[in-house]
Amino acid sequence: MSTLAQSIEGSNPALNIGVFGLFVLVTLVVVLRASRNTKTASDYYAAGRSFSGPQNGTAIAGDYLSAASFLGIAGAIALYGYDGFLYSIGFLVAWLVALLLVAELLRNTGKFTMGDVLAFRMRQRPVRAAAATSTLAVSFFYLLAQMAGAGILVSLLLGISGEAGQNLVIAVVGVIMIVYVLVGGMKGTTWVQIIKAALLITATAAMTIWVLGRYGFNLSELLQGAVDKAGAGGEALLNPGAKYGISEMSKVDFLSLGIALVLGTAGLPHVLMRFYTVPTARDARRSVVWAIVLIGLFYLFTLVLGYGAGALVGPEQIANAPGGENSAAPLLALELGGPILLGFIAAVAFATILAVVAGLTITASASFAHDIYANVIKKGKEDSKAQEVKVARITALVIGAVAIVGGILAKNQNVAFLVALAFAVAASANLPTILYSLFWKRFNTSGALWSIYGGLSVTVVLIIFSPAVSGNEDAMFPSADFDLFPLSNPGLVSIPLSFFFGWLGTMLSKEHLEGKYKEMEVRSLTGAGAEKATQH
Repeated sequence: MSTLAQSIEGSNPALNIGVFGLFVLVTLVVVLRASRNTKTASDYYAAGRSFSGPQNGTAIAGDYLSAASFLGIAGAIALYGYDGFLYSIGFLVAWLVALLLVAELLRNTGKFTMGDVLAFRMRQRPVRAAAATSTLAVSFFYLLAQMAGAGILVSLLLGISGEAGQNLVIAVVGVIMIVYVLVGGMKGTTWVQIIKAALLITATAAMTIWVLGRYGFNLSELLQGAVDKAGAGGEALLNPGAKYGISEMSKVDFLSLGIALVLGTAGLPHVLMRFYTVPTARDARRSVVWAIVLIGLFYLFTLVLGYGAGALVGPEQIANAPGGENSAAPLLALELGGPILLGFIAAVAFATILAVVAGLTITASASFAHDIYANVIKKGKEDSKAQEVKVARITALVIGAVAIVGGILAKNQNVAFLVALAFAVAASANLPTILYSLFWKRFNTSGALWSIYGGLSVTVVLIIFSPAVSGNEDAMFPSADFDLFPLSNPGLVSIPLSFFFGWLGTMLSKEHLEGKYKEMEVRSLTGAGAEKATQH
């Protein structure tokens, strides 16, 4: 069993389809109920700011825990042990950056998008265009990864073979996601994310208890079981270096990836936009604390699931299964509870993809409609406000269609590479600009443009010439060879460069906006005037 077209042996495709269908049906009913109150731009983009901190924190967890987290990390721990768990640590520590540096301040200074924060103290049209460009770039790469992952996952669990079958799966995921966004707006999307987070954390908690129960709730016994099952060299699972200690360059590459993961989260547009769905800055802060608790719990569960899969299924069977390391969690579910548990886990993984792509689509469509259409093309005229939601819905259709086509083209590509690209772009193009804007009074329009466009360009160029794209059998184009840059993730180089560009662009410009900065500082720290600005 080596081809992806084959399903996991012992699974029941009919049962899996039934559970998928039930999830879609329930969430569509929820979305339709939520859509009754979606009338204004604030309703569509920010759910009328009606969610509490705990609700929004659960939705953030639903938005953030993608299929890469659920399937990829459990598989990485099963095969590489300690080195696989380093992903979990990077993703979780990132939330401390988001909590301490951006959550509350963004809620106070913005309205719907990252462009609002920058436009508060700079020339509106150029910075909104730049912010929308980077938002669309990050959203597009992240969407590609999720859509490609959907094709792999569903064909793996449903036994759908052939190109046409996989393409159909990707198209179905895209169409359902478009319906969520068009009908429910941010409110409907948020409820889908809350349901998905509850399902995911409940499922992983149940499997964690089940696995620990097999080993008398003794973690040492579980780890020993994973070492024994791995055979010769199994001890490597408990020590660093199984994946990233092979050479000095692999250690530097991991450092670069870690920096991109930790700093990228605070610049991911679909995460930033969630801070606007709560009524106050205090709720924004509470929502991040809730998100940290839920996401932290989930990543602790993945540690048990990863080593559990290694102990009960075995790394050799996981590596040779269709989907490779992504099949670790489904194979563990099959081992523990048979086809019924596998069907439920398959539906949870499918829900994971749907919730994340819906969040990305509404973010990208809001950024285009609010920043580009309303404020760049229409120059903020009142008559454009009524058209904004209509434009956002049309944009969601276009983005959905592009995501379907892109997902079909990228379905055989390296999914981890696409996710890493999204994080690297977010950390390089978005985060320096946001931090400078919030904390440096000399920062100006020129600095923002240099930082966003410079960071975006450098990141994309370095990735094109990296080993992730060419020069080895795991690359996007294995037969080509133009890997001039040695690191697979450019974060170590592109993030400092982006901060430098922001500083240089600011110093070369004579524009001084210190007066506007003082107003922004008061608002970001106290929230004074923020409520009035967000009434729409």
